Amino acid sequence: MNSIDRSRRRLAIAAAGLAGFVDAVGFLSAQGYFVSFMSGNTTRLGVDLMVRPKVAVIPALLLAGFVLGVFIGALLAARAGALRKVAVLGLVTVLLTGAAAAHLVGAGEIVLALLVLAMGALNNTIQRDGEVSVGLTYMTGALVRFAQGLAARVTGTGGEGWANWLLLWLGLAVGAVAGAYTLLAWPRLALWLASAWAFALVLGALQLRKESQAT
Repeated sequence: MNSIDRSRRRLAIAAAGLAGFVDAVGFLSAQGYFVSFMSGNTTRLGVDLMVRPKVAVIPALLLAGFVLGVFIGALLAARAGALRKVAVLGLVTVLLTGAAAAHLVGAGEIVLALLVLAMGALNNTIQRDGEVSVGLTYMTGALVRFAQGLAARVTGTGGEGWANWLLLWLGLAVGAVAGAYTLLAWPRLALWLASAWAFALVLGALQLRKESQAT
């Protein structure tokens, strides 16, 4: 977070908010499984293998789908070059729109598949030297960096930018609250709102591209 400029930090926080929103919707729709938090699904896989082996295929497939989404997103980002953010977020928008359409016809398995692909791909939004520099769907590292930076600030040994990691986590947390509320209040609209959110991120990425070309 500290290695990118303010505009890109805002985009990252908004994208983390989208991840929180979608993960909350997925969690409530998939009996406690996740579409973006793969550490949780890994734990569920281990527990299910020991307690309910017949359902262990669910977290296994979610993990595989997430990895596939990251893979596809990385290939697209590599081919898109300077338009990487726009291309990746465009892919996320298409996948979320497909999930919203599948939800209307009651195709629950397709919804989950498209959601997990979208969340995997989303992590390719913020890259440096071809590698993910800011994880958008997992916040353990962000909280660790926040706490370490805060400790360094208190001891006077550095820690500049510690608040950026807290803001990234807050983006995910606020998105999760919004996702849970929206699904419970307007279940048919939740995923359409997620796809609109993703499209707004595409527009934000386009604006960043224009700004970088102007400087």
